[in-house]
Amino acid sequence: MDDRGQRWASRLPRPFRRQSVGRSGGSVRYLRRPALDRPIVLAAFEGWNDAGEAASYAAAHLARAWDASPVAEIDPEEFFDFTEVRPEVTIVEGRGREIAWPATTISVAAARPGERDVVLVRGHEPQLRWRTYCEVVVDIARVLGAEQVVTLGAYLSEVTHTGPVPVNAVSSASEALDRYGLSPSLYEGPTGIVGVLGLALPEAGVPAASVWASVPCYSLPVSAKAALALVRVVTRLTGRSVETETLEDEAAEYERRMDELVNDDENVAAYVARLEEMEGAVGAELSAEGLAEEIERYLRGRRQP
Repeated sequence: MDDRGQRWASRLPRPFRRQSVGRSGGSVRYLRRPALDRPIVLAAFEGWNDAGEAASYAAAHLARAWDASPVAEIDPEEFFDFTEVRPEVTIVEGRGREIAWPATTISVAAARPGERDVVLVRGHEPQLRWRTYCEVVVDIARVLGAEQVVTLGAYLSEVTHTGPVPVNAVSSASEALDRYGLSPSLYEGPTGIVGVLGLALPEAGVPAASVWASVPCYSLPVSAKAALALVRVVTRLTGRSVETETLEDEAAEYERRMDELVNDDENVAAYVARLEEMEGAVGAELSAEGLAEEIERYLRGRRQP
């Protein structure tokens, strides 16, 4: 199973103590109830909110680097269409076949001296009953005594892969953006579970912030560079240090592969040149659909022996 964000499901031991939370009865299974010190919750979801898989990749890196251990999961039954996000079957030696469901996992990165505990919420964006799902996340934050919830996201934007990754944010405490050197988001339009949570949490009295990285719309997966930008913001928000050498190497490799894409395809190169000349203007003749087709042709050519 891919560890980058635990793509499909957690592997928490059974049995769990089931606790119903939320006004509509959404269910959380707790493995243990840790005593936490000034915890901050970090949440990232694969899917629509996760351009270049940057948010889920950043959260997975933090979970590994901080040695986070699982404490609970949100039962997926109410929130997923399993024909769209399918469970996976695996063969486990000595136990036969097992099903891994697309649950949302909650893990804790215990504080080191002088630091605070961090709770990591990771999973795929749910497809059903978003308001109920938000109630469940709110109740988890309350049960664990979270002082703040920070969601991570990434979106496709008219930026180039060579420059610094633009990061902007929304916060229920606007002064926090200045404190951490973050630009406010002015986005209006369709939203995902991250945007819905960003409103539901403050309405329930839980301070919240949402941090977003910009990913080039011609990006190859996975954007380790955008993930690195999110990780660096998280270290400021949480006051916790984290090893980034591995992620820095991956970000450099991402840039190298992006350079190859641009150098090998004249249409992509022309698009990038226009972006650089026009500083993000969207007046390039090549449409987003045409650009996507060019990138797919490039990828098919790279996959051929």
